[in-house]
Amino acid sequence: MADLPSSAGRRRRGYLDWLRGVAVLIMIEAHLLDSWTRSPDREAREFVWAIIAGGMGAPLFLFLAGVAVSMSAASKLRRSGNRTAAARAVTWRGLEIFGLAFLFRAQAWILGQSSPRSLLKVDILNIMGPSIMAAAALWGLLTSSRGRSIAFALATLATAFLTPALRSASAIVALPEPLEAYFRPVPGLSNFVFLPWAAFVFSGALVGIWIHDVQTPAAEARLNVRLTVGGLALAVVALALSYLPNPYLASSFWTTSPAYFFMRVGIMVLAVGAAFAWEARPGGRDTWSPLQQLGRTSLFIYWIHVEMVYGHISEPLHKALTLRQAWLAFALFALLMLACSIGKDAWRGMRARQAAGAA
Repeated sequence: MADLPSSAGRRRRGYLDWLRGVAVLIMIEAHLLDSWTRSPDREAREFVWAIIAGGMGAPLFLFLAGVAVSMSAASKLRRSGNRTAAARAVTWRGLEIFGLAFLFRAQAWILGQSSPRSLLKVDILNIMGPSIMAAAALWGLLTSSRGRSIAFALATLATAFLTPALRSASAIVALPEPLEAYFRPVPGLSNFVFLPWAAFVFSGALVGIWIHDVQTPAAEARLNVRLTVGGLALAVVALALSYLPNPYLASSFWTTSPAYFFMRVGIMVLAVGAAFAWEARPGGRDTWSPLQQLGRTSLFIYWIHVEMVYGHISEPLHKALTLRQAWLAFALFALLMLACSIGKDAWRGMRARQAAGAA
């Protein structure tokens, strides 16, 4: 969703756009089913599993934003030769996303006529922006891929394993609610929090270093085989460890458990390898992909779809559809978002041609 550029000057990794497009579909599915499915059908097992699967959208966006941090910073370093400037450019992108978070909340407040308190709500962009800034700063502090890899691995481990304790720390509890909401859930203010969500960006930045550093298609293929196997192993081990006694005094599997966090990271790392394999199939790089199209405009789709799903424009549909009808609505809505994505690119292309003609 961060829409950071891929490694300019090299072949664009279409499989990362493809995977971001998958995240877009997961996001739409989670939001639309949550908003439009009627109450009786929300007890169905299919709905429960659909919402659980929908919960992978946000981690995948954050993870891929982390991948883009490392690849974009390395690309800028290669062009400019200035490590500090490269890190600063990506940091500014994170700050821009943080600013967009407040603009998004202002739009929702105006259109939804909600309480001014909603302007302080912490959503995914509020977490993504500062996390990108932190990852970019950490990237800029070190000079080698090995050092950066170790730093991002340690940042991921520290954030994941310290989350259960830090969420209940007295220093965080004592913060004013608008700040506390960034570190631990505050009812009505927190959709996402830094702990442990920022760690998805750090883990993605680690994978981004590995992807950027491969020099040949054959080496990239070998890397993605290792990512597939390693991601599967991490997910299985994390799931197995989740059945052991909980070493934390206060921890919930679905929110603060390191086991659940690393299980999701494993699935996402595996998904990177699977996306690479899908693109590498015969003709996979030569055909237009609707998922890549959605992935390249993920921030735009996020911006417009939330109000369309939850806002007044769709109010007659809120909690009004059977689950089967909601699935059909999801398919039609996804096609509408694809059309909006294509239209956005066409409009940008037209403006670029007009600017070139005027010059």
